[in-house]
Amino acid sequence: MNARDRLLAVFVAVLWGINFIAIDFSLRQFPPMFFAGLRFAVIAVPTLLLVPRPDVRWRWLLGYGFGFGTLQFAFLFLALESGMPTGLASLVLQASAPFTVLLGGILLRERIRAAQAVGIVVAVLGMAVIGWHRAQAAALLPVVLTLCGALGWAFGNLCNRQAKASDPLRLTLWMSIVPPLPMFALSALVEGPGLGWRALAGSVTSATGWAALGGLAFTAVLATVLGSGIWTTLMARHPASTVAPFSLLVPVVGVTSAWLVLGERPHPIELLAGAVVITGVLLGSLPPRSTPPPLRPTGTTAPEPARPA
Repeated sequence: MNARDRLLAVFVAVLWGINFIAIDFSLRQFPPMFFAGLRFAVIAVPTLLLVPRPDVRWRWLLGYGFGFGTLQFAFLFLALESGMPTGLASLVLQASAPFTVLLGGILLRERIRAAQAVGIVVAVLGMAVIGWHRAQAAALLPVVLTLCGALGWAFGNLCNRQAKASDPLRLTLWMSIVPPLPMFALSALVEGPGLGWRALAGSVTSATGWAALGGLAFTAVLATVLGSGIWTTLMARHPASTVAPFSLLVPVVGVTSAWLVLGERPHPIELLAGAVVITGVLLGSLPPRSTPPPLRPTGTTAPEPARPA
């Protein structure tokens, strides 16, 4: 990977880390379920009008949208609304990586290497420490909701992998058509049929509302379209094992920006446990060692191929 592509990977990690701040601003104005639907609706409408549908099976497109879009962000936004610190959410969401490996082994019969198994165990131990510490403060529910979001992301990863799209960016854009309808329906059922729309109408009359709209624009345009577009391009140019570790910078940016912008000061135990989780994710993403070809004895040459008679 050349210097330009490394800088692009770091740039995407910064976008995705700051995205948690943008989400926090938006949730101060919009109810979580409504915002989850709105976040994808602003991408889905121009996608349906301007972007050709990717040549993939509908079940994988719908599964990708339901897992990555609906489940991940519905649970994540509920967790943030329930009191999950923004920086800690960026750490716990990294559990999607070991979840993906585990679900791949269970559902797709993919072989789990020893290093991946060790990484899963290490990441789960880190999650357990965070859960235990949060339980002492009677705030375990937001962690559980964030883990459910990570599990949804993992399910979406499997569907994305099974889709085998020739144009990953088009698949990413078309995935956005799935979440809006179920999220708006859930919002009407749980939050009230008019609450989200009243919040959207009132967003232009206050500073909080304008900040929420700015957060929405950042999340939809910069984090999703630009960030995912660059990321899928890098994944097409380089091996996944080369690109994927850059995502470990996301919680570093998330925790730092939450501290600088929101004044969140994570507990040292949670930071240590988060480092354990990231270590587990990194172990699980290491490429397998290649077996070197056997050495020939000195002075011998490879046999010549048989000549035709």
